[in-house]
Amino acid sequence: MDKKRVLIVDDEPDIVESVKFSFELENIECLEAYDGEEALLKAKKEKPDLILDIMLPKIIGYKVARLLKFDESYKHIPIIMLTARTQEKDIKLGEETGADEYVTKPFDMDMLIDLVKKYLRKNE
Repeated sequence: MDKKRVLIVDDEPDIVESVKFSFELENIECLEAYDGEEALLKAKKEKPDLILDIMLPKIIGYKVARLLKFDESYKHIPIIMLTARTQEKDIKLGEETGADEYVTKPFDMDMLIDLVKKYLRKNE
């Protein structure tokens, strides 16, 4: 697999760094954003192969997903929402706004890496 780029978005730098470290060990290039506004700008500028979206300040992850998924230029980019929100209404909202996957915390890093790789292979 050619080196793919994933945009990791979270307001907690420790989480971003932890996920980034694991992904880079798998030869996945990582871009970072720390709020929804920055995520939207980076997604449009960098056009990553996948977005790992975690609950965000400024513009919430649901809105970021909706804005990207309903734009012809970006709707092909898979979005995985990684969140502590486990209620059925939150999962449904994630699906309705365009998330390809909705993963709840705590999560298994190996499972997350496998899921990301699955979506990266789909887009080859």
